[in-house]
Amino acid sequence: MDFEKLGSFYLGKEFDVSSGRLLDRLLMYDARELTTHAVCVGMTGSGKTGLCIDLLEEAAIDRVPALVIDPKGDITNLLLQFPRLQPDDFLPWVDPDEARRKGLPVEEFARAQADLWRTGLARWGQDGARIQMLQESAEYRIYTPGSQAGLPVSVLHSFGAPEPGWEADAEGVRERIEGTVSALLGLVGVTADPVRSREHILLANLIEHFWRKGEDLDLRKLILAIQKPPIDHLGVFDLETFFPAKDRFDLMMRLNNIIASPSFAAWLEGEPLDIADMLVSPEGKPRHSIFSIAHLNEPERLFFVTMLLNQVVSWMRGQPGTTSLRAIVYMDEIFGFFPPVANPPSKKPMLTLLKQARAYGVGMLLATQNPVDLDYKGLTNAGTWFIGRLQTERDKERVVEGLLGAAGGSGLGRQDLARLISTLGNRVFLLHSVHGEGPVTFQTRWAMSYLRGPLTREQISRLMAAKKEAPAPAARPVGEAKAVPSAVERYLDTPPALGPGLSQEFLPRKISAAEAELRRTGLPSEPMRASLVYMPRMLARGTVHFVHRQTQTDSREEFALLAELPSSPGGVAWDRARPLPVPPSASSRRGEEGARYQPLPGGLNLAQDVRRATQDLAEYLYRTRRLTLFHSPVLKAHSTPGEERGDFVLRLNQQAREARDAEVDRLSEQFRRRLDRLRDRLRQAELALAKSEATESARKRELVVSVGESVLGMFLGRRSMRTASSSLGKYRMKSTAGVAREQAAERVETARREIEELERELKAKADEISRRWDEGGRNLEEVAVAPRRTDIRIESVGLAWEPCWVLVGLEAGDGLPGEIVSAV
Repeated sequence: MDFEKLGSFYLGKEFDVSSGRLLDRLLMYDARELTTHAVCVGMTGSGKTGLCIDLLEEAAIDRVPALVIDPKGDITNLLLQFPRLQPDDFLPWVDPDEARRKGLPVEEFARAQADLWRTGLARWGQDGARIQMLQESAEYRIYTPGSQAGLPVSVLHSFGAPEPGWEADAEGVRERIEGTVSALLGLVGVTADPVRSREHILLANLIEHFWRKGEDLDLRKLILAIQKPPIDHLGVFDLETFFPAKDRFDLMMRLNNIIASPSFAAWLEGEPLDIADMLVSPEGKPRHSIFSIAHLNEPERLFFVTMLLNQVVSWMRGQPGTTSLRAIVYMDEIFGFFPPVANPPSKKPMLTLLKQARAYGVGMLLATQNPVDLDYKGLTNAGTWFIGRLQTERDKERVVEGLLGAAGGSGLGRQDLARLISTLGNRVFLLHSVHGEGPVTFQTRWAMSYLRGPLTREQISRLMAAKKEAPAPAARPVGEAKAVPSAVERYLDTPPALGPGLSQEFLPRKISAAEAELRRTGLPSEPMRASLVYMPRMLARGTVHFVHRQTQTDSREEFALLAELPSSPGGVAWDRARPLPVPPSASSRRGEEGARYQPLPGGLNLAQDVRRATQDLAEYLYRTRRLTLFHSPVLKAHSTPGEERGDFVLRLNQQAREARDAEVDRLSEQFRRRLDRLRDRLRQAELALAKSEATESARKRELVVSVGESVLGMFLGRRSMRTASSSLGKYRMKSTAGVAREQAAERVETARREIEELERELKAKADEISRRWDEGGRNLEEVAVAPRRTDIRIESVGLAWEPCWVLVGLEAGDGLPGEIVSAV
């Protein structure tokens, strides 16, 4: 069967529900139709999960990445791909309870499952080679937020300041804040109205305050801001009137209990919610990232799904528009996340995606077995509906209502739709697409993945063991520990005097002593002895200009580097300098009152060291500063300055898919005219064949009748010469008709053969186009753009004082300082 077509998903075959017969017509779903989103409904046992896994498998083969939210644990089966189809492949994954129910030993049950899958795949024209192709087409990852079973996910990144910034999309950022706060409060049992709830209003204003300034947040910083907010008014009321400190303390303690809980530690570890990284590997391979949340309770599920969808919305708005399918966001069961009346925090970002994602090539696929609990007004944005067997009349009525309300209608009346839905059997679905001519019923193909049911945590851990061993992107740090001097008493009460012509600046402090202790211990503590100490550093600011004609790059990169002062006369170690934010936070000309100062290193001649440091820095930047760009030889494209490899690969893959689709469309149009002519010729030949067969059949009947008359005449003694002559004529006409039929059949066979050859030629050329464009995101070359000496501009090099907290233990006789937490 010819189902390996670019941009087309092989989902099954058409099914005649009136006769209960499977037709020999493939159901090929155009991937671009998914950009208008899809809804899949069906009761337990209808085959809904199998259909959605079929669709994900086809997407992987077509190199389309996907984010999968899996509330029940069924979609983790997508990783059970066994190209050899041998019993020992199935054995570790079969359900022992199911084997016992069938009265079989586990080994025999595994053998039966292998036979079942091999036979089932063969019936649908599939085999181990196609499973191997599926396995090699995408990378599969299972994330388990709040658990170490799969790949852990850190929620800290979700509180990071949005990019490209507040001014770029203030309305969208406020929507994200509203959903984030609602989910966070739901996690601690507070049902909050965004307009009436004091808790919601306070947290939303705090997050907006920090994000407007471009500052990242984490839960610890947010908790401390509740105790001492950086704002003094909410609306027309002062803060204490609107939300007294005593009540704020109760909210702070509720949120602090999250951090204090040992079980919540797993939420703070693992990969950040970086959507680009979760859609494509650094090597350019599409990823299917499955977020298994079956182990979470309802508030935790709602919290995580809201955070994830908000991140998807933010990522999506940073992508260029496209008409091709860029990525799929699939949720296996949206019951409770998109209800018709209530407004859980997950509903708004999901509705935003349904309304806006089409323009960015992001397709939503939503599934449920509870049709009555869906907001069908919101789902009218979906252009494709897959409807399976439903249990109750109420379910059928709600589905018909949603289908009739969808864009483009259904093409059938309410009664016709209800009657058609009632006739659906197992694995038989009604497909309605606004892009099609009318509803189509079909039976789903056999899934290539082994559908054994939800995986246990131990099985998920086994599947992800190899990926856990590989280094993962670290979550954003919340603080940095530094070396500790011998004693607090060695610090000075005033900064040392500098020579003429030398300036100094004091970097701003961003955390309090209480937050420093909280970062150190993870919990608020009793008051501690703490000293704010300024450490002397060498601070350099400037610009490096990169010009590269081949890549048409003309980019300026600002820098601010903070380096340790040399402990003895000598050069500054710029290779160990730390970058500061650019543009840097506002500094001041004096330190905070009551702060202390670390003495300058002995023997340091600051004026000479500044001059030497400037020269060394210019040489260091010339030798080491490079603007790394990525180049795709196939697509003849370069990344832009600052574009990460994963983002560039994702952009390349999308450009390649768009170019591939356009080229395949042009090729198909060229072949369509030739195929249409051949099909017209085939239809004419088939008509001629049918006519000649009818003529030959008539001549046969006439010959039989004529011969019968001759024989009867002989027995009756009548003269039969004329009858015999007539019979001979009939025989000649029958022979002529037979020759005509054979010639017509030969013309039919020739036309069919020419059509098959032309279709094979079309497929071969389309496959070649696909292979050529698929190389676009692979084998990237790195282009290192070096600056010219004249393109390095050092604006300033001088002394800077970095504020740090020195935390001292309270036990008698301790005398030694604890950690120093940098405030920069």
